[in-house]
Amino acid sequence: MRRLNRRYRGKDSPTDVLSFPMEDLKPQMLPRLKKRPYILLGDIVICPQRAEKNIGGKKGRGLAPLYGEIRLLLVHGLLHLLGFDHERGGREEERMKKKERELLDALKELD
Repeated sequence: MRRLNRRYRGKDSPTDVLSFPMEDLKPQMLPRLKKRPYILLGDIVICPQRAEKNIGGKKGRGLAPLYGEIRLLLVHGLLHLLGFDHERGGREEERMKKKERELLDALKELD
């Protein structure tokens, strides 16, 4: 994961999730995408070791915290594929966090 992060983002450190979009999507494009029967957004790479580090002391309570963290990273990566970018800060970061919470809440209802 460190090599991928260095190669594609120029950051020489490991990370928990990376997204590789197939298209340069913007959040305002989402309504148009809904009209397609399917769309290949790109790839999401999750590092389980970093996910485990993210949950810290919670890992002693079974696999549930790790699954929850991986679910969060998957949603986070998906939002990046959809054009959201928290690294811009400000309103964009707030929009992404809000959408992240909405998607995570929706997924919890499926449990």
